Amino acid sequence: MSQIQRILVTGGAGFLGSHLCERLVAEGHDVICLDNFFTSQKSNVAHLLDEPNFELIRHDVTHPLFLEVDEIYNLACPAAPGHYQYNPIKTMKTSVMGAINVLGMAKRCRAKVLQASTSEVYGDPEVHPQPESYRGSVNPVGLRSCYDEGKRAAETLFMDYHRMNHVNVRLVRIFNTYGPRMHPYDGRVVSNFIRQAINGEDITIFGDGSQTRSFCYRDDLVEGIIRMMNGSDDFVGPVNIGNPGEFTIRELAEVVIELTGSKSKMVERPLPADDPTQRQPDIALATQHLGWEPKVALREGLKTTIEWFQSINLDEYRAPTPNYV
Repeated sequence: MSQIQRILVTGGAGFLGSHLCERLVAEGHDVICLDNFFTSQKSNVAHLLDEPNFELIRHDVTHPLFLEVDEIYNLACPAAPGHYQYNPIKTMKTSVMGAINVLGMAKRCRAKVLQASTSEVYGDPEVHPQPESYRGSVNPVGLRSCYDEGKRAAETLFMDYHRMNHVNVRLVRIFNTYGPRMHPYDGRVVSNFIRQAINGEDITIFGDGSQTRSFCYRDDLVEGIIRMMNGSDDFVGPVNIGNPGEFTIRELAEVVIELTGSKSKMVERPLPADDPTQRQPDIALATQHLGWEPKVALREGLKTTIEWFQSINLDEYRAPTPNYV
């Protein structure tokens, strides 16, 4: 049988989705990129439009779609707090109805389907680092719950379709990821700090900066989710994909200031509600089942990301929502 697959990537014009599409196109697969361009932009995949094995469709995954595919990567959902809180009901619909729509397609086509879940399913964790067996500490009525609980509900749907309808599913829980092609106004801490440092603005730290995050470079992340999709049908996950290197937010700001040569100062702002104090993946399962571990150190990845930010014209980008200006 041919090794060439017909692959749908929802959210395919986003930061991670565009790099995944690029990788799959380079491998010769027939790739369909589906996106509603809420927090993404066509420029992320413009270089792929002339490729004969790439197709771009503007569509919202909350509405049914009918395609014939062999594999589905479900990446569609705004991922930064300001964006998913901008329209929390739509965020929940994207996670839940989007999952139902791609799972229905996978059932009909007998396709493999991978859900891009998130470390946010762990909430503000009481266990550190976070293994997949940890059930999380999530506030179901908080400002972040539209995303946290939406992703948790999507995981439930994936496992129920797997158990009841024998759909071939994969679940990956993505931890903070960064790299070139991040939207400068996506509200993530890495893009915020780099943009502020390049512009010589004050670097905004929420809280005292002692909260920790683990930052995974985009190439490592894409490699991890492709390995999960191509892995054994006996291992459906969930599996953590992230870099276990843990840094405080203040340490991240210091490295960004150093690498950009900026004279920016750090200023503290009140910590948002339900913001996790610690975030670090336990990647033992990914190492055991996928032979995967991240290769790119934070300073190395930040250098490449900063170079990309310095190469673009920030005036050509606008904040996807009024939450970030």
